Amino acid sequence: MTPITAYLGLGSNLGDRLAALGGAVARLRALPGVNILRLSPVYETKPVGVTGQPDYLNAVAEAQTTLTADELLKAALAIEHQMGRTRTIRWGPRVIDIDLLLYGNEEYSTAELTVPHPRMRERAFVMAPLADLAPDLRLPGEQDNVVRLTNIMDISGVSRYAEQWPSGKP
Repeated sequence: MTPITAYLGLGSNLGDRLAALGGAVARLRALPGVNILRLSPVYETKPVGVTGQPDYLNAVAEAQTTLTADELLKAALAIEHQMGRTRTIRWGPRVIDIDLLLYGNEEYSTAELTVPHPRMRERAFVMAPLADLAPDLRLPGEQDNVVRLTNIMDISGVSRYAEQWPSGKP
């Protein structure tokens, strides 16, 4: 299979949040058929949907992969499980969250997966790190690049947490 560029959103708001992001990236890097090319800066963000929980750390990873979108999603869910994620409350606190945001220029939807991620255009905690990582990227079906899309969003509650990942990039 020809490698595809995919973007994955990472988030954590329980425990050592930065270590959780780094651990997720290390596990993604260990997957056969996945090459993590670049990582965005880390952002600290207010929770969306469910209040009364700790703030999140969020980042975006750019990967080149020979996995299908469904295989990449299945691998991401397995990593979440390995790292102790339990799904109890929708948009509730979590040790780690890994979302498949984009898979090449593909647009499709199944019962398990929709790409592009259906809510990414509404989420400053996704768009701000994505704009840092790939400012000229255009989302499927959009005329404007991610920087222009991010500039028209309300990004209150989203702030740069770390330019560099601990010890460089994981």
